[in-house]
Amino acid sequence: MNIVIIKYNAGNVQSVMYALDRLGANYELTDDEATIRAADKVIFPGVGEASTTMAYLRTCGLDRIIPTLTQPVLGTCVGMQLMCRYSHENDTTCMGIFDTDVLRFPETPLFKVPHTGWNNLFEATSPLTEGIKDGAFVYFNHSYYAPIGPDTAAKADYIVPFSAVLQRNNFYAAQFHTEISGDVGHQILKNFLEI
Repeated sequence: MNIVIIKYNAGNVQSVMYALDRLGANYELTDDEATIRAADKVIFPGVGEASTTMAYLRTCGLDRIIPTLTQPVLGTCVGMQLMCRYSHENDTTCMGIFDTDVLRFPETPLFKVPHTGWNNLFEATSPLTEGIKDGAFVYFNHSYYAPIGPDTAAKADYIVPFSAVLQRNNFYAAQFHTEISGDVGHQILKNFLEI
């Protein structure tokens, strides 16, 4: 199987590579369009700020390439948010794969923003979460979230309920960091490679 990790200024690429190593997967880190289009599976990781990252994607043409891919694509964390229509983080137009806007968690004296740490998944309906028990814990680190909507394929709750997993056609996305979510994250990555 030919797996591609999209190369751009995302901060967690190395941890994604380590996670794929643990699965015994062969992969390539690239921003080459032909290589990306020829891949069996594409992983679009992300750590960082939405507007800066989208600007970088535009300079590389990746904003044009990613939405037109036809093989299974997995976006994580900011990668998921950039696959949405728009982010309130610095007024950022994103790629529009998922028809939803990304909002900032509301301020509250009871909860800190960003949402950082382990939280549980519920109402999962995606092949990505096959074999994952309701209430399983995964690791989050984010200040912005995608609300519950038609593409929601698993939920989590922090201040408000939000989309922990989105899915539309061949596009899958997780708000949490699969690569550092222990056995659950390992299973989710394994499921993606088997889709």
